Amino acid sequence: MTTAALTRRSIFAQAWPIMLGQATVPLVGMVDTVVIGRTGDAAALAGVALGTTIVNFLFWTFGFLRMGMTGLTAQAQGADDGTEVRAMLARGLLLGLALGALLFALQWVLVPVSLGLFAGARELDAAASGYITARFLGAPASLAVFAINGWLLGLGRTRSALLLQIVMNVVNGVLDIWFVWGFGMGAEGVGLGTAIAEWVALGTGLTIAAGILGPTALEGLRTRLFDLAALKRLFAINADIMVRTVALLLLFAWFANAGARLGTEVLAANQVLMQFVSIAAFVLDGFAFTAESRVGNAIGRGRHEELKRAIRLTGEFSLGAGLVFALTTGLAGSWLIGLITTDPQVRELARAFLPYTALVPLIGVPAWLLDGIFIGATRGKALRNAAVVTTALYVATDLLLRPCGAHGMWIAFLIGYLYRAGTLGAALPGLIRGIAEKPAAP
Repeated sequence: MTTAALTRRSIFAQAWPIMLGQATVPLVGMVDTVVIGRTGDAAALAGVALGTTIVNFLFWTFGFLRMGMTGLTAQAQGADDGTEVRAMLARGLLLGLALGALLFALQWVLVPVSLGLFAGARELDAAASGYITARFLGAPASLAVFAINGWLLGLGRTRSALLLQIVMNVVNGVLDIWFVWGFGMGAEGVGLGTAIAEWVALGTGLTIAAGILGPTALEGLRTRLFDLAALKRLFAINADIMVRTVALLLLFAWFANAGARLGTEVLAANQVLMQFVSIAAFVLDGFAFTAESRVGNAIGRGRHEELKRAIRLTGEFSLGAGLVFALTTGLAGSWLIGLITTDPQVRELARAFLPYTALVPLIGVPAWLLDGIFIGATRGKALRNAAVVTTALYVATDLLLRPCGAHGMWIAFLIGYLYRAGTLGAALPGLIRGIAEKPAAP
Protein backbone atom coordinates (compact mmCIF):
# COMPACT_ATOMS: atom_id res chain seq x y z
CA MET A 1 0.00 0.00 0.00
CA THR A 2 2.53 2.56 -1.18
CA THR A 3 1.89 6.05 -2.51
CA ALA A 4 3.26 7.27 -5.85
CA ALA A 5 5.76 10.16 -5.93
CA LEU A 6 4.23 13.63 -5.70
CA THR A 7 4.35 14.94 -9.28
CA ARG A 8 1.83 16.52 -11.65
CA ARG A 9 1.67 13.23 -13.53
CA SER A 10 0.94 11.23 -10.37
CA ILE A 11 -1.62 13.79 -9.18
CA PHE A 12 -3.51 13.54 -12.46
CA ALA A 13 -3.18 9.75 -12.54
CA GLN A 14 -4.76 9.62 -9.09
CA ALA A 15 -7.41 12.24 -9.84
CA TRP A 16 -8.79 11.17 -13.21
CA PRO A 17 -10.47 7.94 -12.00
CA ILE A 18 -12.14 9.92 -9.22
CA MET A 19 -13.25 12.58 -11.70
CA LEU A 20 -14.68 9.96 -14.05
CA GLY A 21 -16.41 8.12 -11.21
CA GLN A 22 -17.71 11.33 -9.68
CA ALA A 23 -19.02 12.45 -13.07
CA THR A 24 -21.33 9.44 -13.13
CA VAL A 25 -22.98 10.52 -9.85
CA PRO A 26 -24.60 13.74 -11.12
CA LEU A 27 -25.06 12.17 -14.54
CA VAL A 28 -27.32 9.61 -12.90
CA GLY A 29 -29.05 12.51 -11.17
CA MET A 30 -29.45 14.08 -14.58
CA VAL A 31 -30.88 10.78 -15.89
CA ASP A 32 -33.38 10.88 -13.03
CA THR A 33 -34.28 14.46 -13.94
CA VAL A 34 -34.56 13.66 -17.65
CA VAL A 35 -36.66 10.54 -17.00
CA ILE A 36 -39.14 12.58 -14.96
CA GLY A 37 -38.72 15.82 -16.93
CA ARG A 38 -39.55 14.21 -20.27
CA THR A 39 -42.91 13.12 -18.87
CA GLY A 40 -43.83 16.82 -18.70
CA ASP A 41 -44.97 16.44 -15.07
CA ALA A 42 -43.55 19.50 -13.27
CA ALA A 43 -44.93 18.32 -9.90
CA ALA A 44 -43.13 14.96 -10.18
CA LEU A 45 -39.89 16.72 -11.21
CA ALA A 46 -40.17 19.12 -8.28
CA GLY A 47 -41.01 16.16 -6.00
CA VAL A 48 -37.75 14.43 -6.94
CA ALA A 49 -35.92 17.73 -6.34
CA LEU A 50 -37.45 18.16 -2.90
CA GLY A 51 -37.05 14.49 -2.01
CA THR A 52 -33.42 14.51 -3.09
CA THR A 53 -32.74 17.53 -0.90
CA ILE A 54 -34.28 15.84 2.14
CA VAL A 55 -32.57 12.47 1.57
CA ASN A 56 -29.21 14.15 0.97
CA PHE A 57 -29.66 16.08 4.20
CA LEU A 58 -30.52 12.97 6.22
CA PHE A 59 -27.96 10.64 4.66
CA TRP A 60 -25.11 13.13 4.33
CA THR A 61 -25.50 14.07 7.97
CA PHE A 62 -23.36 10.92 8.29
CA GLY A 63 -21.00 11.94 5.49
CA PHE A 64 -18.18 11.82 8.03
CA LEU A 65 -18.14 8.09 7.27
CA ARG A 66 -16.58 9.03 3.90
CA MET A 67 -14.61 12.13 4.86
CA GLY A 68 -13.23 11.05 8.22
CA MET A 69 -12.26 7.65 6.78
CA THR A 70 -10.22 9.20 3.98
CA GLY A 71 -8.03 11.39 6.17
CA LEU A 72 -7.49 8.83 8.92
CA THR A 73 -6.78 6.01 6.45
CA ALA A 74 -4.32 8.16 4.49
CA GLN A 75 -2.48 9.10 7.68
CA ALA A 76 -2.33 5.45 8.81
CA GLN A 77 -0.93 4.50 5.42
CA GLY A 78 1.62 7.33 5.59
CA ALA A 79 2.72 6.07 9.01
CA ASP A 80 3.01 2.53 7.53
CA ASP A 81 0.47 1.11 10.01
CA GLY A 82 -1.21 -1.65 8.00
CA THR A 83 -3.16 -3.01 10.95
CA GLU A 84 -4.79 0.37 11.57
CA VAL A 85 -5.65 0.63 7.88
CA ARG A 86 -7.58 -2.66 8.14
CA ALA A 87 -9.17 -1.68 11.44
CA MET A 88 -10.36 1.62 9.96
CA LEU A 89 -12.33 -0.22 7.29
CA ALA A 90 -13.95 -2.56 9.82
CA ARG A 91 -14.91 0.33 12.13
CA GLY A 92 -16.37 2.30 9.24
CA LEU A 93 -18.46 -0.61 7.95
CA LEU A 94 -19.90 -1.46 11.37
CA LEU A 95 -20.70 2.17 12.10
CA GLY A 96 -22.27 2.74 8.67
CA LEU A 97 -24.53 -0.31 8.85
CA ALA A 98 -25.66 0.54 12.39
CA LEU A 99 -26.43 4.18 11.62
CA GLY A 100 -28.21 3.23 8.39
CA ALA A 101 -30.40 0.75 10.24
CA LEU A 102 -31.26 3.47 12.75
CA LEU A 103 -32.27 5.83 9.94
CA PHE A 104 -34.49 3.15 8.41
CA ALA A 105 -36.17 2.52 11.77
CA LEU A 106 -36.84 6.25 12.31
CA GLN A 107 -38.15 7.02 8.82
CA TRP A 108 -41.79 7.09 9.95
CA VAL A 109 -40.92 10.14 12.04
CA LEU A 110 -38.24 11.70 9.85
CA VAL A 111 -40.20 11.77 6.57
CA PRO A 112 -43.31 13.71 7.70
CA VAL A 113 -41.27 16.05 9.88
CA SER A 114 -38.86 16.80 7.00
CA LEU A 115 -41.68 17.47 4.55
CA GLY A 116 -43.38 19.70 7.10
CA LEU A 117 -40.34 21.99 7.14
CA PHE A 118 -40.68 22.80 3.44
CA ALA A 119 -43.22 25.08 1.83
CA GLY A 120 -44.57 22.55 -0.67
CA ALA A 121 -48.06 21.93 -2.05
CA ARG A 122 -49.94 18.69 -1.32
CA GLU A 123 -49.22 17.21 -4.77
CA LEU A 124 -45.53 18.05 -4.38
CA ASP A 125 -45.37 16.46 -0.91
CA ALA A 126 -46.98 13.26 -2.20
CA ALA A 127 -44.37 12.84 -4.94
CA ALA A 128 -41.51 13.67 -2.59
CA SER A 129 -42.80 11.27 0.09
CA GLY A 130 -42.87 8.33 -2.32
CA TYR A 131 -39.30 9.05 -3.41
CA ILE A 132 -37.97 9.44 0.16
CA THR A 133 -39.67 6.31 1.52
CA ALA A 134 -38.18 4.22 -1.29
CA ARG A 135 -34.70 5.67 -0.71
CA PHE A 136 -34.77 4.68 2.97
CA LEU A 137 -34.72 1.02 1.91
CA GLY A 138 -31.09 1.56 0.95
CA ALA A 139 -30.01 3.56 4.01
CA PRO A 140 -27.74 0.90 5.68
CA ALA A 141 -26.03 0.10 2.38
CA SER A 142 -25.64 3.77 1.47
CA LEU A 143 -23.84 4.65 4.71
CA ALA A 144 -21.64 1.55 4.58
CA VAL A 145 -20.62 2.46 1.02
CA PHE A 146 -19.62 5.91 2.32
CA ALA A 147 -17.09 4.16 4.56
CA ILE A 148 -15.74 1.87 1.83
CA ASN A 149 -15.38 4.75 -0.60
CA GLY A 150 -13.56 6.90 1.96
CA TRP A 151 -11.21 4.03 2.78
CA LEU A 152 -10.37 3.44 -0.88
CA LEU A 153 -9.71 7.14 -1.46
CA GLY A 154 -7.51 7.31 1.62
CA LEU A 155 -5.36 4.52 0.19
CA GLY A 156 -5.19 6.29 -3.16
CA ARG A 157 -7.04 3.36 -4.75
CA THR A 158 -8.94 5.65 -7.06
CA ARG A 159 -9.45 3.08 -9.82
CA SER A 160 -11.14 0.75 -7.36
CA ALA A 161 -13.29 3.66 -6.17
CA LEU A 162 -14.12 4.34 -9.84
CA LEU A 163 -15.26 0.75 -10.35
CA LEU A 164 -17.46 0.94 -7.25
CA GLN A 165 -19.02 4.20 -8.41
CA ILE A 166 -19.64 3.00 -11.94
CA VAL A 167 -21.35 -0.19 -10.80
CA MET A 168 -23.66 1.71 -8.45
CA ASN A 169 -24.53 4.45 -10.91
CA VAL A 170 -25.08 2.23 -13.93
CA VAL A 171 -27.42 0.00 -11.93
CA ASN A 172 -29.13 3.12 -10.58
CA GLY A 173 -29.66 4.69 -14.01
CA VAL A 174 -30.95 1.50 -15.62
CA LEU A 175 -33.39 0.73 -12.82
CA ASP A 176 -34.69 4.31 -12.69
CA ILE A 177 -35.51 4.26 -16.39
CA TRP A 178 -37.09 0.82 -16.08
CA PHE A 179 -39.25 1.69 -13.07
CA VAL A 180 -40.39 5.11 -14.33
CA TRP A 181 -40.86 4.53 -18.06
CA GLY A 182 -41.46 0.79 -17.88
CA PHE A 183 -43.78 0.62 -14.86
CA GLY A 184 -44.92 4.24 -14.57
CA MET A 185 -43.81 4.46 -10.92
CA GLY A 186 -42.89 8.18 -11.09
CA ALA A 187 -40.82 9.67 -8.28
CA GLU A 188 -41.14 6.50 -6.18
CA GLY A 189 -39.53 4.48 -8.99
CA VAL A 190 -36.52 6.81 -9.03
CA GLY A 191 -36.05 6.30 -5.28
CA LEU A 192 -36.43 2.52 -5.46
CA GLY A 193 -33.89 2.22 -8.27
CA THR A 194 -31.35 4.15 -6.23
CA ALA A 195 -31.96 2.05 -3.09
CA ILE A 196 -31.39 -1.23 -4.94
CA ALA A 197 -28.25 0.17 -6.57
CA GLU A 198 -26.84 1.03 -3.12
CA TRP A 199 -27.13 -2.60 -1.97
CA VAL A 200 -25.45 -3.78 -5.17
CA ALA A 201 -22.67 -1.24 -4.51
CA LEU A 202 -22.14 -2.54 -0.98
CA GLY A 203 -21.58 -6.07 -2.27
CA THR A 204 -19.20 -4.72 -4.91
CA GLY A 205 -17.28 -2.67 -2.36
CA LEU A 206 -16.81 -5.60 0.00
CA THR A 207 -15.50 -7.69 -2.88
CA ILE A 208 -13.03 -4.94 -3.86
CA ALA A 209 -11.80 -4.52 -0.28
CA ALA A 210 -11.31 -8.27 0.14
CA GLY A 211 -9.25 -8.31 -3.05
CA ILE A 212 -7.02 -5.47 -1.82
CA LEU A 213 -6.41 -6.92 1.66
CA GLY A 214 -6.15 -10.57 0.63
CA PRO A 215 -5.63 -13.25 3.27
CA THR A 216 -4.33 -10.70 5.81
CA ALA A 217 -7.69 -8.89 6.01
CA LEU A 218 -8.49 -10.01 9.55
CA GLU A 219 -4.96 -9.97 11.00
CA GLY A 220 -4.64 -7.92 14.19
CA LEU A 221 -8.27 -6.75 14.17
CA ARG A 222 -9.17 -8.40 17.47
CA THR A 223 -6.89 -6.08 19.45
CA ARG A 224 -7.11 -2.97 17.25
CA LEU A 225 -10.75 -2.78 16.24
CA PHE A 226 -11.89 -1.35 19.56
CA ASP A 227 -8.65 0.41 20.50
CA LEU A 228 -9.77 3.17 22.89
CA ALA A 229 -7.41 5.89 21.66
CA ALA A 230 -8.27 5.22 18.01
CA LEU A 231 -12.00 5.21 18.76
CA LYS A 232 -11.77 8.49 20.69
CA ARG A 233 -9.97 10.13 17.78
CA LEU A 234 -12.43 8.68 15.28
CA PHE A 235 -15.49 9.95 17.14
CA ALA A 236 -13.96 13.35 17.94
CA ILE A 237 -13.10 14.03 14.29
CA ASN A 238 -16.38 12.61 13.06
CA ALA A 239 -18.42 14.69 15.49
CA ASP A 240 -16.85 17.89 14.13
CA ILE A 241 -17.28 16.76 10.51
CA MET A 242 -20.89 15.82 11.26
CA VAL A 243 -21.63 19.36 12.50
CA ARG A 244 -19.84 20.72 9.43
CA THR A 245 -21.89 18.52 7.12
CA VAL A 246 -25.20 19.38 8.78
CA ALA A 247 -24.41 23.09 8.51
CA LEU A 248 -23.68 22.84 4.77
CA LEU A 249 -26.72 20.64 4.18
CA LEU A 250 -28.82 23.29 5.89
CA LEU A 251 -27.38 25.78 3.43
CA PHE A 252 -28.47 23.69 0.44
CA ALA A 253 -31.82 22.90 2.04
CA TRP A 254 -32.39 26.63 2.57
CA PHE A 255 -31.63 27.19 -1.12
CA ALA A 256 -34.09 24.46 -2.14
CA ASN A 257 -36.75 25.86 0.16
CA ALA A 258 -36.19 29.34 -1.28
CA GLY A 259 -37.06 27.89 -4.67
CA ALA A 260 -40.12 26.09 -3.28
CA ARG A 261 -41.41 29.36 -1.81
CA LEU A 262 -41.22 30.94 -5.25
CA GLY A 263 -43.33 28.19 -6.85
CA THR A 264 -43.19 24.71 -8.32
CA GLU A 265 -41.78 25.97 -11.63
CA VAL A 266 -38.88 27.81 -9.96
CA LEU A 267 -38.07 24.73 -7.86
CA ALA A 268 -38.17 22.57 -10.98
CA ALA A 269 -35.91 25.04 -12.86
CA ASN A 270 -33.46 25.00 -9.96
CA GLN A 271 -33.45 21.19 -10.08
CA VAL A 272 -32.45 21.35 -13.75
CA LEU A 273 -29.68 23.88 -13.09
CA MET A 274 -28.38 22.02 -10.05
CA GLN A 275 -27.49 19.16 -12.40
CA PHE A 276 -24.84 21.45 -13.92
CA VAL A 277 -23.65 22.51 -10.47
CA SER A 278 -23.51 18.89 -9.33
CA ILE A 279 -21.51 17.73 -12.35
CA ALA A 280 -18.95 20.52 -11.85
CA ALA A 281 -18.70 19.95 -8.10
CA PHE A 282 -18.46 16.18 -8.31
CA VAL A 283 -15.89 16.15 -11.11
CA LEU A 284 -13.74 18.88 -9.57
CA ASP A 285 -13.90 16.94 -6.31
CA GLY A 286 -11.48 14.58 -8.07
CA PHE A 287 -8.70 17.01 -7.20
CA ALA A 288 -10.14 17.72 -3.75
CA PHE A 289 -10.23 13.98 -2.97
CA THR A 290 -6.68 13.65 -4.27
CA ALA A 291 -5.72 16.49 -1.94
CA GLU A 292 -7.34 14.59 0.97
CA SER A 293 -5.22 11.52 0.28
CA ARG A 294 -1.98 13.38 -0.45
CA VAL A 295 -2.30 15.80 2.45
CA GLY A 296 -3.15 12.98 4.85
CA ASN A 297 -0.24 10.90 3.61
CA ALA A 298 2.19 13.82 3.93
CA ILE A 299 1.04 14.44 7.50
CA GLY A 300 1.36 10.76 8.38
CA ARG A 301 4.91 10.83 7.02
CA GLY A 302 5.67 14.16 8.70
CA ARG A 303 6.72 15.85 5.44
CA HIS A 304 6.13 19.61 5.61
CA GLU A 305 7.37 20.44 2.10
CA GLU A 306 5.43 17.51 0.65
CA LEU A 307 2.27 18.92 2.23
CA LYS A 308 2.77 22.34 0.62
CA ARG A 309 3.56 20.76 -2.75
CA ALA A 310 0.40 18.64 -2.59
CA ILE A 311 -1.68 21.77 -1.96
CA ARG A 312 -0.03 23.68 -4.81
CA LEU A 313 -0.31 20.94 -7.43
CA THR A 314 -3.93 20.04 -6.69
CA GLY A 315 -4.73 23.77 -6.66
CA GLU A 316 -3.30 24.28 -10.14
CA PHE A 317 -5.40 21.49 -11.59
CA SER A 318 -8.54 22.63 -9.74
CA LEU A 319 -8.41 26.20 -11.04
CA GLY A 320 -7.82 25.11 -14.63
CA ALA A 321 -10.66 22.59 -14.55
CA GLY A 322 -12.98 25.16 -12.92
CA LEU A 323 -12.42 27.55 -15.81
CA VAL A 324 -13.21 24.82 -18.36
CA PHE A 325 -16.48 23.96 -16.60
CA ALA A 326 -17.52 27.61 -16.35
CA LEU A 327 -17.01 28.15 -20.09
CA THR A 328 -18.73 24.88 -21.02
CA THR A 329 -21.79 25.65 -18.89
CA GLY A 330 -22.08 29.15 -20.30
CA LEU A 331 -21.81 28.01 -23.92
CA ALA A 332 -23.79 24.75 -23.91
CA GLY A 333 -26.14 25.25 -20.97
CA SER A 334 -29.13 26.59 -22.89
CA TRP A 335 -29.08 23.68 -25.32
CA LEU A 336 -28.77 21.14 -22.49
CA ILE A 337 -31.72 22.69 -20.65
CA GLY A 338 -33.83 22.03 -23.73
CA LEU A 339 -32.82 18.37 -23.64
CA ILE A 340 -33.54 17.92 -19.94
CA THR A 341 -37.09 19.27 -19.73
CA THR A 342 -39.98 19.83 -22.12
CA ASP A 343 -41.92 22.23 -19.85
CA PRO A 344 -41.78 25.69 -21.53
CA GLN A 345 -41.94 27.70 -18.29
CA VAL A 346 -39.29 25.59 -16.58
CA ARG A 347 -37.04 26.00 -19.64
CA GLU A 348 -37.49 29.77 -19.65
CA LEU A 349 -36.71 30.14 -15.94
CA ALA A 350 -33.69 27.82 -16.10
CA ARG A 351 -32.21 29.79 -18.99
CA ALA A 352 -32.76 33.05 -17.13
CA PHE A 353 -30.69 31.77 -14.16
CA LEU A 354 -28.04 30.00 -16.27
CA PRO A 355 -25.37 32.77 -15.97
CA TYR A 356 -25.31 32.28 -12.20
CA THR A 357 -24.89 28.54 -12.66
CA ALA A 358 -21.94 29.09 -15.02
CA LEU A 359 -20.10 31.04 -12.31
CA VAL A 360 -20.37 28.29 -9.70
CA PRO A 361 -17.37 26.19 -10.93
CA LEU A 362 -15.01 29.18 -10.74
CA ILE A 363 -16.28 30.55 -7.44
CA GLY A 364 -16.66 27.10 -5.88
CA VAL A 365 -13.18 25.73 -6.68
CA PRO A 366 -11.35 27.29 -3.69
CA ALA A 367 -14.04 26.07 -1.28
CA TRP A 368 -14.02 22.51 -2.64
CA LEU A 369 -10.22 22.25 -2.65
CA LEU A 370 -9.87 23.69 0.86
CA ASP A 371 -12.43 21.17 2.07
CA GLY A 372 -10.20 18.41 0.73
CA ILE A 373 -7.08 19.83 2.36
CA PHE A 374 -8.67 20.12 5.80
CA ILE A 375 -10.37 16.71 5.56
CA GLY A 376 -7.05 15.09 4.67
CA ALA A 377 -5.45 16.87 7.62
CA THR A 378 -8.37 15.70 9.83
CA ARG A 379 -8.82 19.27 11.09
CA GLY A 380 -12.43 18.74 12.10
CA LYS A 381 -12.77 21.83 14.27
CA ALA A 382 -11.68 24.17 11.49
CA LEU A 383 -14.14 22.51 9.09
CA ARG A 384 -16.92 22.74 11.67
CA ASN A 385 -16.35 26.38 12.51
CA ALA A 386 -16.04 27.45 8.87
CA ALA A 387 -19.27 25.67 7.87
CA VAL A 388 -21.30 27.11 10.74
CA VAL A 389 -20.11 30.66 10.02
CA THR A 390 -20.67 30.18 6.27
CA THR A 391 -24.23 28.94 6.69
CA ALA A 392 -25.16 31.73 9.09
CA LEU A 393 -23.75 34.38 6.74
CA TYR A 394 -25.45 32.79 3.73
CA VAL A 395 -28.87 32.73 5.40
CA ALA A 396 -28.47 36.38 6.39
CA THR A 397 -27.45 37.28 2.83
CA ASP A 398 -30.40 35.40 1.33
CA LEU A 399 -32.83 37.18 3.64
CA LEU A 400 -31.25 40.51 2.73
CA LEU A 401 -31.61 39.78 -1.00
CA ARG A 402 -35.09 38.26 -0.81
CA PRO A 403 -36.73 41.41 -2.31
CA CYS A 404 -34.76 40.63 -5.49
CA GLY A 405 -36.72 37.39 -5.96
CA ALA A 406 -35.16 34.42 -7.74
CA HIS A 407 -32.12 36.45 -8.86
CA GLY A 408 -31.41 37.39 -5.24
CA MET A 409 -31.70 33.70 -4.31
CA TRP A 410 -28.97 32.76 -6.81
CA ILE A 411 -26.70 35.69 -5.92
CA ALA A 412 -26.82 34.67 -2.25
CA PHE A 413 -26.00 31.08 -3.26
CA LEU A 414 -22.88 32.24 -5.12
CA ILE A 415 -21.78 34.45 -2.23
CA GLY A 416 -22.11 31.43 0.05
CA TYR A 417 -19.17 29.81 -1.77
CA LEU A 418 -17.08 32.92 -1.11
CA TYR A 419 -17.90 32.72 2.59
CA ARG A 420 -16.92 29.05 2.62
CA ALA A 421 -13.57 29.65 0.91
CA GLY A 422 -12.79 32.70 3.03
CA THR A 423 -13.39 31.03 6.40
CA LEU A 424 -11.27 27.98 5.53
CA GLY A 425 -8.61 30.04 3.78
CA ALA A 426 -8.10 32.08 6.94
CA ALA A 427 -7.22 28.87 8.82
CA LEU A 428 -4.86 27.45 6.14
CA PRO A 429 -1.60 29.17 7.24
CA GLY A 430 -2.08 27.80 10.75
CA LEU A 431 -2.62 24.28 9.40
CA ILE A 432 0.61 24.41 7.40
CA ARG A 433 2.63 25.81 10.32
CA GLY A 434 1.23 23.17 12.66
CA ILE A 435 2.61 20.17 10.77
CA ALA A 436 5.61 18.81 12.61
CA GLU A 437 8.46 17.68 10.35
CA LYS A 438 9.63 14.14 11.06
CA PRO A 439 13.30 13.26 10.47
CA ALA A 440 13.89 11.34 7.24
CA ALA A 441 14.41 7.63 7.61
CA PRO A 442 18.08 6.60 7.50
